[in-house]
Amino acid sequence: MRVTVSVRAALAAVLAAGALSACGADEDRLQYATDYSHHEPLGVVGFPTSDSLQVTQKLVWRLADGRAGALESLAADPDDKGAKAEIEKTAQNWIQAYRKGAGGKVTAEFYDEGSVRQLVVVYFHDTAQIKAFLVLLTGRTGEVGWRVAMREPDPKEVSATPDWVPGTPGGLGSKTPL
Repeated sequence: MRVTVSVRAALAAVLAAGALSACGADEDRLQYATDYSHHEPLGVVGFPTSDSLQVTQKLVWRLADGRAGALESLAADPDDKGAKAEIEKTAQNWIQAYRKGAGGKVTAEFYDEGSVRQLVVVYFHDTAQIKAFLVLLTGRTGEVGWRVAMREPDPKEVSATPDWVPGTPGGLGSKTPL
């Protein structure tokens, strides 16, 4: 009888822990669906992974919404104390530079294969702006998930586009010429 009660208690604890972790996943899915319904769909060129696409989509949404804190949470090194100030300034710079364009039609081109990192070039059609950045798996073994390299505290860096990037999506067949 005691064994049965102990087994039931253990099973209940496991189920409760699973339900709590599932709530977090459900909240993430609900937030993603809400964001998706409130923003212009992202055009895609190239071959993103589902995760590199999702972090890029979130980045565009955070830019459009002007949510610096939420944008900072997508950064590759959010807990690195030395990087924190650079990430905060980069988020502010990116929002200032790209918020208007992110609210309209946007196409993201994903370069090369994206098993652990992927170069993304985002074209903001309404403002004719182009932004290149790197998305990558973070953590020792990728356990932190996909994040955005955000280390551009100088406003001049923010608007710099590599000279090899074509003026329209797909110009290089989503392959870097390097």
